Amino acid sequence: MVAARAGAYILGMRRHGAVPALLILTTLVGACASRKPVNEIAQAYVKLVLAVGEHHPDYVDAYYGPAAWRDAARADSASLTTLHGRADVLLARLDEIRVPEDEMGRLRHAYLHTQLRAVRAMVELLQEKQLSFDGESRALYDAVAPVNPASRFEEILRRIDAALPGEGPVQERYEHFRQAFVIPADRVDTVFRRAIAECRARTLRHLALPSGERFTVEYVTGKPWSGYNWYQGKAVSLIQVNTDLPIFIDRAVDLACHEGYPGHHVYNTLLEDRLVRQRGWMEYTVYPLFSPQSLIAEGSANYGVDLAFPGAERVAFERDVLFPLAGLDPTGAEPYHRVQALVAQLDYAGNEAARRYLDGEITADQAGEWLVTYAMMSPERAAQRVRFMDRYRSYVINYNLGKDLVAAYVERTAGNDLERRWQVYGALLGSPRLPSGLQP
Repeated sequence: MVAARAGAYILGMRRHGAVPALLILTTLVGACASRKPVNEIAQAYVKLVLAVGEHHPDYVDAYYGPAAWRDAARADSASLTTLHGRADVLLARLDEIRVPEDEMGRLRHAYLHTQLRAVRAMVELLQEKQLSFDGESRALYDAVAPVNPASRFEEILRRIDAALPGEGPVQERYEHFRQAFVIPADRVDTVFRRAIAECRARTLRHLALPSGERFTVEYVTGKPWSGYNWYQGKAVSLIQVNTDLPIFIDRAVDLACHEGYPGHHVYNTLLEDRLVRQRGWMEYTVYPLFSPQSLIAEGSANYGVDLAFPGAERVAFERDVLFPLAGLDPTGAEPYHRVQALVAQLDYAGNEAARRYLDGEITADQAGEWLVTYAMMSPERAAQRVRFMDRYRSYVINYNLGKDLVAAYVERTAGNDLERRWQVYGALLGSPRLPSGLQP
């Protein structure tokens, strides 16, 4: 029926000499015909990711597609060798399909191709293939973090040393300084919920979200991370906050933005709404954690903090609202943030610890010592971070490199206009862009 109607319309256009309309219609008919094999590959990709997830408990971070597909993956019990072969077949099939001419079609094709390569790489790692830290991050996340010498962090440490009062090792003075900014345990929930409300209000001024979107908050212990968003589908998330270690006042906004608004909750909600529901792209019903998608997810979540609280707005909000809720002295807000801004420049020190540790150059204890020395972590927090490296490996690059790539892309595209930055950011969250696609 569609072909017959298209043919009649084309004849009419020819009679009237409407060649541009004919070309447009021909392109649309061809695009409709090519979508079917891509959709079939997308469905097979979802099933492949679910099957790989049966071999690694952390691999499938979220899934809200047909329950029958997950049941089939569990019943299949396919070997890693079989799954590797399936990935090869899907990549070959995708290569046979002409790349669409429209932007979203091109992005989708590239996304599926790169995600499938990452699935295959994950299977190879599960088969005990040996890759360097950088080789693993390139294969799984479509990106490689820069290498930084210890001298870079030593220069930053000298500036932190000059900014902190007292005498003695800078790491010890920093830990002593921070103790005045711990949220009392009985006020954590109150402070966190107020931060969530503010982050949500600021996000909704710029981004439209589906009605009924929401999340619940749980407090947990015994985890290698400080916070986690478990997306449930239908614009619903479960956010867990780890209370193993003291929670400092700045973490309230960090976690509220990163895990909630405009971070992971918004990212997953927009992907589901714009790509799954509006376009029928089933590949987005599954989120393989060890994949390029994570660099976009973590990078956008971290950049979202700066977007929601530009300039001095964060310090003002914490000083005037969160500090009093936590029972902390508001006059400490500005000096605390000045020091924290310097400490944030040590962020890539964590990557260096992970690179050296996972490449076998240093032991776990030495990685912890590196984090204490160059990342200004307490011994307890450094030990937690090493446990994170043991479990998630090169995933650590997604936070800092991801943020830098997202920030550069948004600000290069939007310039200094804040509202335009929100628009570009929102478009990024609801599109199939890859880390390599953020490069100029």
